[in-house]
Amino acid sequence: MIDYSLAWLESAGVEEVFVFCCAHSKQVINYIENSQWLSLPKFSVTTIESHDSVSAGDALRLIYERNVIHGDFVLISGDTVSNMCLTQALQEHKERKKKDSNAIMTMVIKKSKPSPLTHQTRLGTDELFIAINPDTKQLMYYEDKADDSKGMIALEKALLIDNPSMSVHNDKQDCYIDICSPEVLSLFTDNFDYQHLRRHFVKGLLVDDIMGYKIFTHEIHSSYAARVDNFRSYDTISKDILQRWTYPLVPDVQFSGNCPIKLERQGMYRASDIGLSRSAQLGPFTFVGSGTSIGDYSKISNSVIGEGCSIGSNVSIEGSYIWNNVTIQDDCKLSHAIVCEGVVIKSGAVLEPGVVLSFKVVVGPQFIVPAYSKVSLLPQPTKQDSDEELEYADSSSGILESTCKVLMLYILNLFSWFIVLVGCFLVGVSGVGYIWSICEGGHEEEWKHSIAPIPADKLQELIKPTHPDPGSPTIPHPQPRPDSDSDSEDADNENLRDESFYFEREVEATFLRAVHEGVEQDHVILEVNSLRLSYNMASADCAGAIFSSVMKLAFETPHGTNGELLRNTASVITTWRDILRHYLQSIDEEIEVIMKFEEMCLESTKEFAPLFAQILHLLYDKDILTEDAIVSWASEKEGADESDKIFVKQSEAFIQENSLPDPSPMFLMNIQNLSQQNGGIRQQYI
Repeated sequence: MIDYSLAWLESAGVEEVFVFCCAHSKQVINYIENSQWLSLPKFSVTTIESHDSVSAGDALRLIYERNVIHGDFVLISGDTVSNMCLTQALQEHKERKKKDSNAIMTMVIKKSKPSPLTHQTRLGTDELFIAINPDTKQLMYYEDKADDSKGMIALEKALLIDNPSMSVHNDKQDCYIDICSPEVLSLFTDNFDYQHLRRHFVKGLLVDDIMGYKIFTHEIHSSYAARVDNFRSYDTISKDILQRWTYPLVPDVQFSGNCPIKLERQGMYRASDIGLSRSAQLGPFTFVGSGTSIGDYSKISNSVIGEGCSIGSNVSIEGSYIWNNVTIQDDCKLSHAIVCEGVVIKSGAVLEPGVVLSFKVVVGPQFIVPAYSKVSLLPQPTKQDSDEELEYADSSSGILESTCKVLMLYILNLFSWFIVLVGCFLVGVSGVGYIWSICEGGHEEEWKHSIAPIPADKLQELIKPTHPDPGSPTIPHPQPRPDSDSDSEDADNENLRDESFYFEREVEATFLRAVHEGVEQDHVILEVNSLRLSYNMASADCAGAIFSSVMKLAFETPHGTNGELLRNTASVITTWRDILRHYLQSIDEEIEVIMKFEEMCLESTKEFAPLFAQILHLLYDKDILTEDAIVSWASEKEGADESDKIFVKQSEAFIQENSLPDPSPMFLMNIQNLSQQNGGIRQQYI
């Protein structure tokens, strides 16, 4: 993981890096000393080891004592994955500091809407509430532990009096990338009660009226930045990497001396020397590392397989992460699990969703590891770790000086489980390991932080309370002022476009999980409905997003001719027509789908353009679109420019029919002609 942080810093022009090591310090130091990072020109990596520091505050105080930082710096988390450019954020901080000497810190944030059901972001972190001055970008309020049960946050009256303009957000993500002035280090030295960077330092400055120090924000939009601090964020960020949101930090671009990886169609990555049986199947967004062998009839989808792994025959792996040198024998089934290095899973074993197997665990044959279990070679400790020890695991951080110096407080124990020993269990006959038990009530929270999708029954439970009580008061939405200026309107339109983009991306990711992991369509509808609530979208937006996802799947299925593309489209639409119908309850929603299809034909998937009329007829035959919707769409185009009537004219013969009880002769003739041109296609959907 540290390679991603170092690769980003090196690409951003950083010249000197300090890696602060406490937990597992020898492992971190040995890894860096044997890596390519020490041999790169104009890029220095220095490790600082401490066995006494138990928090981010202790680490920063030690850095201050060693006097290695002399100017502005950037504090980053050692588990950060980012591709953002630091130049603009650093420049803003410098200019702000020149005007106001009390501006000592700039936090990097980005848009990330939490789920209205779980009150968590897609990274599995708690919903964050922040208040920002919209003019100066000064941070006025920060709370990541809000009282969700009351559905409100409390702001000091003085804060509202002193700030005539303030925007409150719950749709921002803290990237844990902070540009700081030297005063930050001295403040930690002067205040020994500052341990946690956010809970103590940031909140302490926000309520301190004596010193007057200020914190500002810098929001990124097109760049990527996130940190891995729980299992769900590990899964989310890994998927983002495979889907290339972190480019150029992607598997097929070498940045840490790794073995060359080839990118294939549908997001499949694999090394050149893997042993893959002819009957084995690799699904989309799958990574297979060097030296790995995969046996007959095994199926792997949406998963990462490390180097030197041995996977037997008839093995099923879905949504899982298999680290290096893992052995999985025949007939095993893994679903949404993390398997650490050196693990052996014997024949017929099953890992249920959410399982984590620690290093060198052996799972016995035919043994079923229960959902959300944590398995280790070591017995479970008899007492919970102290707050200070867990604090450090939460607070891995680092520093970059304006002259390109970086300190990274890199801590390997990213995942801490708040569990108490109530019993240990071996993992089957000839198995080696202990199943760590979860404290009473803890199981209810495990699914929130697991890499496994949220169970459908949990989603259903969460959806029920979201309907407002008829007797409860409602807060009216503010109406826009009639005299709002054009700048505000432009900003609103930009925000709306951002909302739609992120919503469609989330719906597409949900749909692809359903495709590759066999999720039932009713469960997909539950997830899309929760996204709809989160992004405040209409049913028509859901219809357009689902249709776009379905058509992209058809487009990305291998094809060589228009005929094959049409056949793929017919197959995919037939499979997923029920979920499309669910969101097409009115003519307006059906027209939204047709307009979305027009947009795709003109922009993202132009190969559909010559097939527009045929696919429109297909949607009608499958009872997805009605005659009234098609005719209404065509009528709306009557006064449009000729360039907007391309697809209406293409579908003219189909539209002009007074009734459509049977497929039109013209459509059949077109299909037959297309069949002859492309080597013959059977009219499967007619």
